[in-house]
Amino acid sequence: MFYPKIIQGGMGVGVSNWVLARAVSIAGQLGVVSGTALDVVLARRLQLGDPDGHVRRALDHFPFPEIAKRVWETYFVEGGIPKGQPYKPVPLMTATPHQSVLELHTLANFVEVFLAKAGHAGSVGINFLEKIQMPTLACIFGSMLAGVDFILMGAGIPRAIPGVLDQFAKGQAARLKLDVEGSTPDKEFASTFDPEKFCGCKVPELKRPHFLAIITSATLALTLSKKSTGKVDGFVVEGESAGGHNAPPRGVMQLSVDGEPIYGERDLPDLKKIAAIGLPFWLAGSYGAPGKLREALDLGATGIQVGTAFAFCEESGITPEIKEAVLREAACGTLKVHTDPLASPTGFPFKVLQLKGSVADPAVYDTRCRVCDLGYLRHPYQKADGTLGYRCSAEPATAFLRKGGKEAELEGRKCVCNGLVATAGYGQLLSGDKVEAPLLTAGDDVVNIRRFLKPGQLTYTAKDVIDALLA
Repeated sequence: MFYPKIIQGGMGVGVSNWVLARAVSIAGQLGVVSGTALDVVLARRLQLGDPDGHVRRALDHFPFPEIAKRVWETYFVEGGIPKGQPYKPVPLMTATPHQSVLELHTLANFVEVFLAKAGHAGSVGINFLEKIQMPTLACIFGSMLAGVDFILMGAGIPRAIPGVLDQFAKGQAARLKLDVEGSTPDKEFASTFDPEKFCGCKVPELKRPHFLAIITSATLALTLSKKSTGKVDGFVVEGESAGGHNAPPRGVMQLSVDGEPIYGERDLPDLKKIAAIGLPFWLAGSYGAPGKLREALDLGATGIQVGTAFAFCEESGITPEIKEAVLREAACGTLKVHTDPLASPTGFPFKVLQLKGSVADPAVYDTRCRVCDLGYLRHPYQKADGTLGYRCSAEPATAFLRKGGKEAELEGRKCVCNGLVATAGYGQLLSGDKVEAPLLTAGDDVVNIRRFLKPGQLTYTAKDVIDALLA
C-alpha cells in the first residue's frame, strides 16, 4: 500500500477533476477525483463538444466499446451546443435504474479516473459520499475498470463498501442496502449491480483498490475496522473545520449568534484510540499550512488530507472567474465561510463560502425558483403502498409536501446539486437566459489561501501547495 504524506481532497462536483488529481499524483502524493455527479459532468462535457478531445481519448480505452458508443451518440454535440441552448438533461437515478443510466454513471467514473492516471505511475483515488447511495455501485465499478488505487468515502457509515470492492474485484455482483425514510421492519430496499449482466459478458478480475473511510470519531473508526464487510485500509480523520459536509455536533444541536453549529470537546476525535487500531490515518481540516504536516506526524498520523488549498489552484475545476474573485478577496482578507446547518438537504451542516453572486447571496437565493432536476441528494422514502418514492427538501415546496415532507424541512434549503455543478462551469441555462448560480464550499482555512500567492500574482499551482506543505 502506498502511504502518501499528502492526500488531496475529493471536492465538490468537478472541482477535484482529473487535471488536479493527475498533477498531485505526478508530484508524488495521492491525487483524488471527486466521484460526485460525474454522469452530468461527462454529459455536459460532451455537449460542449469535448473541445480538447480528452473524453474521446478515454472512451477509446473503455473495455466495452458498444457502451462507450451509445453514451457518445446520446450526448456528443459536434462543435458544442449553441449559445442560449440548455443542456440535455440526464436521467435521475433510482433504486432500479435503466441500463442506459448505469452506462452513463459507469463510463463517467471510468473516464475521470483513466484521465487522472494517464501518463504516469502515481496513485489515484476517488472520493464518494455515503449519503448518495443509489449510483454508488455503478460508480465504483467504473472507477475500478480504470484501475483506481484508492476509494475514499465519508458522510455516513460505509460499512458495506469494502465487501463491494472484494466482490467487484472477482467480477461478482454486489448489493447495497439503501437508507429509506419511513421503511417498515418487514421491508428492505437495496440497489444491486451485476458486472457480468451489465457488460453482457464475463468480466475479468480487477485490482481491488484500498479503502479509506473518512471519519470524525474513534468510535466510528473502531466500528468500521471491526464490523465492515471487508478490509478497511485506513482512515481520514476529518475535523469540523473541513469544507463540504460536516458531521453534526454530538448531543442537541446548539447554534452560535451567527447561526452556526457549536462544536465542543466531545467532537474532538481521540487520536490515541484511533492510532491503537493499528491502521494508517491522515488528519484533515485546516491542515493546509506549512508546519501542519509535521504536527500531524507528531500526533501519530501517516500524513494529512488537504482540500481547500487545492480547490483554488490553477488545476482545479472551479471556473477561472470564480477563482479570481475568491483569490482577490483572499488577498484582501475579506473571505468568510458560514457553516450552514440548513443549506444541505442531507441534514448535515454544510460549509458555504459567502461570495457575492453565488447562491449564498440572499439576492440570488431569494429569486431562484426551486427545481430538482439533478436529484443526487433526494431521499428515498416508503410510500403508503409499500413502493419507493423520492423527495428533496430543496425541490419545489408543493411537490415536497405532497410526498409527505415536513414544512419545517424546507426552511433555508439550497440546491446543492445545481450550485456545485455551476461552480465547475456546467451550470444549466434557466428561463430568461439566466444560468444556475454557483454554490461554493470551502474549509475555514480558505481565509489563508493567500499564503500560496507570490507577490503580484493571483494564481498558484498544485505543486506550489505541495512544496509549501512539505517544506
